[in-house]
Amino acid sequence: MLDFAAEFVLAAHTMPFLLAIASAICYGSADFIGGIVTRRLAAIPVVLLSQAAGLLAIGVLMPLFPPTTPTTSDFVWGGAAGLAGGTGVALLYHALAIGTMSVVAPTTAVAAVAIPVIASIALGERPGWQATLGILIGIGAIVLVSRQTPTAAPADSPEGAPRSLGVGVALCSGVAIGLFLLALAQTRPSAGLWPLVASRVVSVSLVGGVAVARRTSLRMSTRLGALTIAGGLVDMVANALYLLAVQIGPLSPVVTLSSLYPASTVLLARAVLGERLNVWQMVGVACALLAVILIVS
Repeated sequence: MLDFAAEFVLAAHTMPFLLAIASAICYGSADFIGGIVTRRLAAIPVVLLSQAAGLLAIGVLMPLFPPTTPTTSDFVWGGAAGLAGGTGVALLYHALAIGTMSVVAPTTAVAAVAIPVIASIALGERPGWQATLGILIGIGAIVLVSRQTPTAAPADSPEGAPRSLGVGVALCSGVAIGLFLLALAQTRPSAGLWPLVASRVVSVSLVGGVAVARRTSLRMSTRLGALTIAGGLVDMVANALYLLAVQIGPLSPVVTLSSLYPASTVLLARAVLGERLNVWQMVGVACALLAVILIVS
């Protein structure tokens, strides 16, 4: 009986971390799919279709979940998350367009994880020394695994200009995405997944408004449309896993584990596209595994 109780306590302790790891895998997979599609299409129609697909999916599935009791506060936090998340994604694509990917990606990822971690510590959360070390190694892993092999800058661009512009916008993007993660963490477990519904309604409205204002064409081939929808569904699964994890677990280690998604992106690129990992990325993947072990233990 005592062994069963101990196993139950252990499972309850590790569950939020396992959910966070699963969310990182899904986030990385969604980014991988989105990256493939945006090589051939503009970002706005891809983001709009993927976000709308996620909204439709969760709208259809919500009646199948157990009854929940969301409050106005949960919907407000969900809406705020959608506003921050939609803004963060738009800024990220803009940063990637004007800056250097090997600089933009880690800048955005580190800023995104730093905002919730700093906020949680300021609000009184005190992770143990192993979790703290794991968080620090995890942040380092995000930087390393996001590093791409440098490429030459275009000859007609002023030296340093794209890089500096990319860093500034990437930093703003990371702050916005960090606020998205932090806002979702303020919702209550009894709210279930309703905050995600509110979040996605706001983000779809935001991106849709941008598409209408810019008169962006939403036409795409059936294959690319199917890939975009698949990416949106995987992204919604990632959001749901993160929300469940952060509702039952401590924010700083959960958000760090969820933010290790660049590792799954580069591993998928290696497995599917045959892309080689550079030395920094291999070290980053190893650091990510070490961070997981330290945080979960």
